[in-house]
Amino acid sequence: MAYDKFNTLKSTAVPLPLENVDTDQIIPARFLKATKREGFGDNLFRDWRYNSDNTPKENFILNNPIYGGKILVGGKNFGSGSSREHAAWAVYDYGFRCVVSSFFADIFRNNCLNICVLPVQVSAEFAKQIFNAIYDDPKTEIEVILQEQTITILSTGAQESFDISSYKKENMLNGYDDIDYLQNIISDIETFANDMVF
Repeated sequence: MAYDKFNTLKSTAVPLPLENVDTDQIIPARFLKATKREGFGDNLFRDWRYNSDNTPKENFILNNPIYGGKILVGGKNFGSGSSREHAAWAVYDYGFRCVVSSFFADIFRNNCLNICVLPVQVSAEFAKQIFNAIYDDPKTEIEVILQEQTITILSTGAQESFDISSYKKENMLNGYDDIDYLQNIISDIETFANDMVF
C-alpha cells in the first residue's frame, strides 16, 4: 500500500504531555478485530475521549477545538506496551502524520515508520519548549523537514535534529511501504538472481 510522500510538514500540533502512554490507551483491545487499516481513528484514545454513553469528555485534548493539526506531541515513553500495529494505524487514520516525543517504544516507532507516520524523537528540553510554545499560542506551527532531519518551532526558531534509518527515510520520501520498496527494485533483484551461480 503506497502512502503520501513525506518531505516537509508544517502544521499546528496537539499537546498530550502524558508519560508512558501505552498502546492499549492509544487503541483499546476491543477495537482490534478489523484487519484493514481503516476506521481506527474514530477510536483513537477512545476511553480518554468518550464517556460510557459515547458523549465526548470535555477535558480531553482531542475534544478541545482550540488544538488541532497533523502533529501529535506526546510525553516520554510514548507507545509502550503491546506490539499491536493498530495503535499506529489509529494515529494515521485520525490524521496525524508525525508524532513527537522525548522517547518512543521501539515497536511503536517501527510500526509508525511502516505506515508513513514520522516518529520524531527530541530531547526532553526541546519537548518542553514545544509544549510551552503550543500552550502560549495554539496556532503555533511546527516544521518537520525529513530530508534535513530537522524539527523547528517556527514562532521561536528553536530547532533540533532527529535520527531515522536511511532505509525508512528513503521509503517515506517516496511514499513506499516495504512491498513498494521491493517492487521498485524488482529489476535489480532479477539481475542479481540471474547472475547467481549454482
